[in-house]
Amino acid sequence: MAENSHATNWSKFCKFIEVLNPCMDDYLYIYDIKEDFYEISPGALERFQISSNQFHNVVEGHRAFVYEDDIDLILEDLQQVISGKKDFHNLQYRWKDPEGKPIWINCRGRVIKDSEGKPEFLVGCINEIGAKQKADNTSGLLGESSLKAYLHEADMEVRNGYILRLGIDNFKEINENKGIEYGDIILKKTAECIEAVMSPEQKLYRVVADEFAIVDFQGNSIKSAQKQYKKICQKIEEFIEQNCYEAVYTISGGILNCNQIQSFLSAMKLSEFALNEAKRRGKNQVYVFEEKDYQEFLRKKELLRSLRYAIYNDCQGFEVYFQPIVNAETGKLASAETLLRFQSEQTGFLSPAEFIPLLEETGLIIPVGKWVLEQACAKCSEIHKYIPDFRVSVNLSYVQVKKSNVLKDIIKMVEKYQLDPHKLIIELTESGFLESDANFRKLCAGLKEAGIALALDDFGTGYSNFHYLYDLNPNIIKIDRSFTVKALRNEYEHGLLEHIIQMIHSIELRICIEGIETDEELNKINHLGPDYIQGYFFGKPCPYDVFYEKHIKQAEMDGIAHEGCNL
Repeated sequence: MAENSHATNWSKFCKFIEVLNPCMDDYLYIYDIKEDFYEISPGALERFQISSNQFHNVVEGHRAFVYEDDIDLILEDLQQVISGKKDFHNLQYRWKDPEGKPIWINCRGRVIKDSEGKPEFLVGCINEIGAKQKADNTSGLLGESSLKAYLHEADMEVRNGYILRLGIDNFKEINENKGIEYGDIILKKTAECIEAVMSPEQKLYRVVADEFAIVDFQGNSIKSAQKQYKKICQKIEEFIEQNCYEAVYTISGGILNCNQIQSFLSAMKLSEFALNEAKRRGKNQVYVFEEKDYQEFLRKKELLRSLRYAIYNDCQGFEVYFQPIVNAETGKLASAETLLRFQSEQTGFLSPAEFIPLLEETGLIIPVGKWVLEQACAKCSEIHKYIPDFRVSVNLSYVQVKKSNVLKDIIKMVEKYQLDPHKLIIELTESGFLESDANFRKLCAGLKEAGIALALDDFGTGYSNFHYLYDLNPNIIKIDRSFTVKALRNEYEHGLLEHIIQMIHSIELRICIEGIETDEELNKINHLGPDYIQGYFFGKPCPYDVFYEKHIKQAEMDGIAHEGCNL
């Protein structure tokens, strides 16, 4: 009789879940404690990392979808329910979504006991406590969860139209300068400006923070979306004028064609990319989603993941290459420039032009730069066993100078490897230091004080200002290959380079010509009287072992032990 009663109660509870499931956003569940069986609303399968909405072995089963850091918490609470120590379950913790990301939930349930007073069922409800609101009272619009429901209901495979995602440019500055309450007014007024140019069939949502999304499922074209964006900008300009320019701002937009959308997740992901791309390109403009741009964006993310992994594993995959620099007068080896290279199984060999900007954008150039500095100093110390006057030059990124105490790192490495400071040359790329601020002046002064030479690289690439020669006070000027080629082919450029070399020598600085590749180029450049020459004619950048075999051994045989750079 008791078994029949138990089965009847279970059936009633299950029917209860079935009836109410379509009527609510929360997830109902029933835990049959005696049979160790669990059932939850089917909708939970879409939201959480649950393989089935019914399963046995409940305690252990939770390990599959409960966030790792919270497993012990929930298992302990369930054991108290099973043992009869607790009659009511009420716990806030995290489950995992289908991608494994944590979602905060509040799980509550009442213990139902049998006729003997033993726990029989745990019946309750799970609701997301971190879920986004369905509507936004500030802008008066429906929110992201409502947009999700709308896209879920719509058959997007047969829909034509677009999503126009809009974001206020530099909205943070409005909040900071005018206050959050005033920022709320701007959000509301912006929503009104957008609604003023919408057709009745279109829908508008506030998705996140200062971002809005117009959904058009009426078959309108991308050109229509672009025109609509311009009308929105005009309305915002009118509002700013009417508001006596109290807050002047612009809005950017990203357009997504409906045929590029497979789900709510893809709609949000791709429209966010489109909007971010518009902002990245300068703001106050609209960008139409292009798959090739998105694939390039994904590639950058994948490359960045590989770079981070390499850095966290002692710079595995990075390698320092060395390129010889010769004394122009003798043609003998004087020094070497260190150049960074990277390759991995996932990425293959990457061009520095591709991975170095990524390192700089993310600040990862700081730990990598330290590693390069140490490699250069270590190898320089080793070479001194064979060539005591040999020098090595290391490139610094403007990010290292601006965001780290790179001078301290340099001096530390010089001391660690017991180098004569004069044997280290620090190269700064001229185009990266357009603003000679306090950080750069402090670095240059510190290098001078420590006796470490400074080279100004890529001189003549279009950014040249001779005041850098005063502000940075370098020891060596390096002429970029692009300028060298012009000087070799054009009489005017040739004369200009000749005068630059004369001027550099007149203020007692040394000059290095980069990019010499042929014997003919070498003869033409040598007539101008440079101090040092670098280029493929003397050797391409190569790993240290190759550099040693090709250049150090040869230098030993040529007996140039004391014919290096003299500044």
